[in-house]
Amino acid sequence: MDKVGIIGGSGFIGSYITKLFLDKGFEVKVSTTDISNQEKYEHLMNLDHSDHLYLSELNVEDKEQLKEFVKNCDIIIHGGTPFQLDFKDAKTELLDPTIKGTENFLEIIKDTPMVKKVVLIASVAAWNTNFPLPANGKKPTDVFNENSIPFMSEESHPYAQAKFIANETVRKFIAETPNLGFEITSVSPVAVMGKSLSKRKDSTSTGLQFLFKNKIAPNPFIQMFYDKDVLFALVDVKDVAIGVYKAATISGLHGKNYLLSSESYPVSDINLMLNQKAPKNRPITVYQNQMAERELGLPFRPVKLTLNNFSK
Repeated sequence: MDKVGIIGGSGFIGSYITKLFLDKGFEVKVSTTDISNQEKYEHLMNLDHSDHLYLSELNVEDKEQLKEFVKNCDIIIHGGTPFQLDFKDAKTELLDPTIKGTENFLEIIKDTPMVKKVVLIASVAAWNTNFPLPANGKKPTDVFNENSIPFMSEESHPYAQAKFIANETVRKFIAETPNLGFEITSVSPVAVMGKSLSKRKDSTSTGLQFLFKNKIAPNPFIQMFYDKDVLFALVDVKDVAIGVYKAATISGLHGKNYLLSSESYPVSDINLMLNQKAPKNRPITVYQNQMAERELGLPFRPVKLTLNNFSK
């Protein structure tokens, strides 16, 4: 039985990844930042095959803990970066855990002989840190694909900047380390939506869906989405989990970074679909998904289905 280590495996996206690997017959090792806080991971204990699930405390900025976590794993999934819109200190809450955590991870993983495959969960911010707004000089409907020139602005949210820099760190590492004994593949989801497997209250994706459904604006940033009726690219959390699984189990994908995206709708239509109503506009696909469809075998779920399921 192969063993997979999932950094961030109890979060909104990570829980679906953990479930899928358990269903596929893997031993699964999941990290948690605080093993004493059972509310963060207790939902995983109710999954099928949870007798093959192991939990380990991990701070991604601690190299010794990282070294202990990744040893004896055949596959490592790294999705353990904090995603929060509100923060007090961008450096300590967002930038350091994401950027230093990635640097530490790459340093440790390079000297871990058992590892066969690494999958990093990047972000659409690897292409555009202004997301969901367009990059400077582009219209909201201008498309992005894996060959587009990435755009970063120092005015963007620190989370987006951190994910952009972390992705560049991975690209540089791959270019400068040609004789790795394993493959590294990245996936970059757009806004991830769907129903949570847990009752945790700290998921930004779940929180954003709640705000959009009820048209609540707790700050000027969210109010701007309603005022401009921002065009949002969305993807189902289940499809992200499948994309990660495929990237981890298909060989020959070293160095690739796949955009994971379904359809784009304005926020007004997202509100309607979250309330079980039909959208007024036809969807478009701003962030192209053909490479993931072709090479990972991913048929992306319609956004309407994803959002309708949120309240069920």
